[in-house]
Amino acid sequence: MSDPQVYIALIHYPVYNKRMEVITTSVTNLDLHDISRAAYTYQVKGFYVVHPLASQRELIHQILDYWQNGYGGQYNPDRREAFQILRVASSISEVLTGIREETGSVPRIATTDARIYPNSISYRSLREEISAAKSPYLLMFGTGWGLEKQTMLGADYILEPIAADRPYNHLSVRSATAITLDRLLGDI
Repeated sequence: MSDPQVYIALIHYPVYNKRMEVITTSVTNLDLHDISRAAYTYQVKGFYVVHPLASQRELIHQILDYWQNGYGGQYNPDRREAFQILRVASSISEVLTGIREETGSVPRIATTDARIYPNSISYRSLREEISAAKSPYLLMFGTGWGLEKQTMLGADYILEPIAADRPYNHLSVRSATAITLDRLLGDI
């Protein structure tokens, strides 16, 4: 695979709760750590954490400061290195603007969900497209119970659900991100 321009975004709004109501979820420390490490491993160009609330964005900055400039970065330089690609945004629109400014192109958007959509694309098909493309791609992952439907339908691609040989597929966003990155960017 060439050097694909892949970005990822962890979306905290608009997402669903278990009653399928649109909500805003809270940032979790583990998501920042684990997704940064997976993204850095697979040479993702940028990992955006998207949250509309200023207080939650400030929390992200405090966590980053500890692991990049504080004792955490001294104690664990590998973690500091992985956090280099983490960026904070207030909206999906802000992410798209940032990628366009960095690359000169609007990214193609792929979303993920545990639910099946009629226009879902296989991992193999998207992997082949990313591998051959010169344009950037943005993979969006929803927290809570997944991205809101209009956000899903507004994407260029909806990846098929991650599934094994059983009906259960309610993975943590950290697990889903790692599996998705491996399927799209890993060595086969």
